[in-house]
Order: sequence, then C-alpha cells, then structure tokens
Amino acid sequence: MLDNLGWLLQGFEQAATPMNLLYAVIGVLLGTAVGVLPGIGPAMTVALLLPITYNVSPSAAFIMFAGIFYGGMYGGSTTSILLNTPGESSSVITAIEGNKMAKAGRAAQALATAAIGSFVAGTIGTVLLALFAPAISRFAVTLGAPSYLAIMLFALVAVTAVLGSSKLRGGISLFLGLAIGLVGIDSLTGQARATFGLPQLSDGIDIVVIAVAIFALGEALWVAAHLRQKPAEVIPVGRPWMGKSDWQRSWKPWLRGTAYGFPFGALPAGGAELPTFLSYITEKKLSKHPEEFGKGAIEGVAGPEAANNASAAGTLVPMLSLGLPTNATAAVMLTAFVSYGIQPGPTLFDKEPLLIWTLIASLFIGNFLLLVLNLPLAPLWAKLLRTPRPYLYAGILFFATLGAFAVNIQPLDLVLLLVFGLLGLMMRRFGLPVLPLIIGVILGPRIERQLRQSLQLGGGEWGSLFTEPVAIGVYVCMALLLLAPLVLKLMHRSEETLLVVEDDKDQREKAESK
Repeated sequence: MLDNLGWLLQGFEQAATPMNLLYAVIGVLLGTAVGVLPGIGPAMTVALLLPITYNVSPSAAFIMFAGIFYGGMYGGSTTSILLNTPGESSSVITAIEGNKMAKAGRAAQALATAAIGSFVAGTIGTVLLALFAPAISRFAVTLGAPSYLAIMLFALVAVTAVLGSSKLRGGISLFLGLAIGLVGIDSLTGQARATFGLPQLSDGIDIVVIAVAIFALGEALWVAAHLRQKPAEVIPVGRPWMGKSDWQRSWKPWLRGTAYGFPFGALPAGGAELPTFLSYITEKKLSKHPEEFGKGAIEGVAGPEAANNASAAGTLVPMLSLGLPTNATAAVMLTAFVSYGIQPGPTLFDKEPLLIWTLIASLFIGNFLLLVLNLPLAPLWAKLLRTPRPYLYAGILFFATLGAFAVNIQPLDLVLLLVFGLLGLMMRRFGLPVLPLIIGVILGPRIERQLRQSLQLGGGEWGSLFTEPVAIGVYVCMALLLLAPLVLKLMHRSEETLLVVEDDKDQREKAESK
C-alpha cells in the first residue's frame, strides 16, 4: 500500500508538468464537446486522435485520453438535461428527470448536481481504482454467466415492479424494447432475425440511434403536434445555483450512485447503463418525495450521474490489471497501449508503474478540471432554454440527425431515426413509459447471451442457473421485490378486516349494554 502511495505521488509529479496539464485541458474540453454531440462518443474521439498521439510521449497521450473519457461522461448529461437528447446510452436515465427539471426552470440545479455528483463519484472511483484494482478484478472474473443473468433479470423485474403506475403499460413498453433488441444475427445459429434482408441490420440497431429517436425526435414531434393547440410556454431559467434543500437531497444519491457504478464498471460484462438504471429505481424507492419522480426529481439526476462516472472509473480496473476492456473506449485505449509497444495485462503495474500511476493521477486532475469548467457554466447552459421554441427544436433535430448518422455513417440510420421518432410520438400519445423500452433494448441481447452461456455450461440443465452464490442472492432479492407489495397489501387488508370486526364487536357490546 505504501509503495502504491509513493508511485501515485510520482504520478502526480509527472502529470502536473505544464505540458501534461495542457494535454489534460485539451482532453477534457474535447471530451465535453463530443459528449454534448449525440452519437459522437469518447471511443470515436480517442480512435480518431490515436494516429495524432504517436508523435507525443505515451504519458501525454494517455493523460489526454483520460480527459476525453471523463469529459464525455460530463458532456452527455448536458444535452440530456437541456434538450432531452442523450449523447451516450449511459446518459439516457439522466434525461428522464433532468429534462423535466429543466422545463420547470431548474436546469441550472440539474446541471450542477450532475457536475458535482460526477466529480464526487469520479474522485471516489479513482481512489478505489488506486487502492483495490487487482483485488476487485480478481473478484470480477470469478462471476460467471448465471450471476450476470440474475443481475440483468433483476433489472427487468424492477422495471415493472417499481416504475410507473400502470404495470400493463410498463410491460407493453418493455416487450417493445425486447422485440427491438432481437434484431440482428443470432449469435448461436447465425440466422438473421427481423433484419428484413438488410445487411446493415446484421449487428442490430444501435442503442444511441434508438435513444436519440425516442427522446429527442419523439419530444420534438410531440411539441410540434401541440403548438397550435396551446401557446408556447416560456421556460423560466430559475435560480442559478443549488439551494440548501438541493444539497440535502443530492449527497446521499451521489454516494449510493457511486456504490452502484464502480463495481459494475469493474465487471467484465458491466457497463454504465445497468448501474444508472438501478440507481434511479433505488432513489425512487428511498425518496421522501416519490411523487416528484416523472416530474423532475433532483435525486433522479444526482444518483444516475454519479453511477455513470463511477462506472467510468471502474472500467479502468480490468483494463489496467487484466488487459480486459469492458467498453469501447477502454478497447481503443488498450489498442493505444499495444501501439506504443506496451503489453496490457496483469504484469502492467510491474513493468510500467510510472505510466500507469501517471494515468491514475491524471484522472484526479481531469476530474477536478471538469468540475471547474462545468460548474460555472451551468447557469449559462440553462439560458439556452430561453431560445425561441422553433429555433430550439430545429437545433435538437439537427444534432439528433447528426448524432444518428455519426454512429455508423450509414443512411439507413436516418430512416430508423424517423421510424423510432414516430414510435416515441405514439408512446407519448398513449401514455407508455419510455424507460422500460430503452432498458429492454439494452438488456435483451445481453440476457439472451448470458442465458445461453449458462445453459451451455450446465449441459442444458435449468438448475445450472442457480449454481453461483451471487445468482442465488439476487434471485432471493428479486422474489422479495415481487412478493413485498403483495404481502403488504394482504397485511393492510387483514388490518382493515380486524378493525371492522372490532368495530362491530364494540357496537354489539354497546347495544347489549343498553
């Protein structure tokens, strides 16, 4: 531990040189910019800059990549909150409450809690990365397909059990998402499913295209359909900073989101989508103001954004200690290691300690720079909402189209954008919640893959799904989640029946005494 602290101090010394600080600033600015643009994520930016960085030292290159990585997470929340246009799939959950807060004149508070929550989670996550990278990686690789399957099924159950007042509408939306997730080539049989003979759909439909269409285009079409029925509302800017109650309602979600995000980021089949969603439903369950969810609850922004950035720190654990990328950005960064002649894997901390600890130190620096850059800009970003409605939604449509096209650079994605935009309009028209659809699209293919792996390893026996302690624990939690409302309802009915019986008994005793 003391050796690690010594290396970390040397990493700070290396990362704090004027030239490396310049690369850190460039990285966070680029990362924030690409996070704001839907579809143009950190992975694409790192990949585009990879050839350019061959002329600089490895430490400078990775410092800039770290800035882009964290900056992309920050930038994605900005358009999610202001324009209901997620820049990354991990920012989808933020759009649900963040955009409602913006429309209620609380855009600055939403942006501020997202920025501070990202800083808190990123800092804690980086500390955990420095302390426990090897140990967490060893635990992560012990989890098999049954455990991953159980965790993802738990998320689907939570969709219908916790979210929304109508279980039927939530179930319909979830079914639509799972059906969309089936599009593509079957990984086991090689058969095309719902591709309509189009080779461009062989790899499925990108989640960014679907999220941008459902949120941004669906919202724009809905507003356009109602502009003539009622005058355009002027969205108030509101107070520029977070108040005392905002701080009180945000700090616990920041910590809980961090607790969700970091372990999931470290899992080989993790990612930021699942922890942000679990953070959201946890905050809804624990909130003292559950009636505000769906109308702009600050906890619904604070928790998921913290989970998002903590997950970003967690993804570096298996990348640095095992050479195992868990997302696209980590995969491109591993390519950069190889291009510099550095072999990623368990020996990386021993062979290149100064480079790795400089990278970890640069995460602290980049995280601080992002807070300094983003927090003062929150009130200015909020004033974007004062833009006249036609210009604002024209801008949303422009960025949505640009983002959808940038994902795969193919015209078919623009057609899909329109189709799913119309689906988003219909869902708003008939009151179907959007989140179950997005969760179904994200988790559907993963659940299918983990289910097949579990059954293959167990020789087709269904009992193989219950062979890991983590899986059994998650299934127990799932059963409690499903049975708790039923038990509480039965207890409530029995109490009512008991009160009625006691009331009748009292009335009879009074009648007899007379």
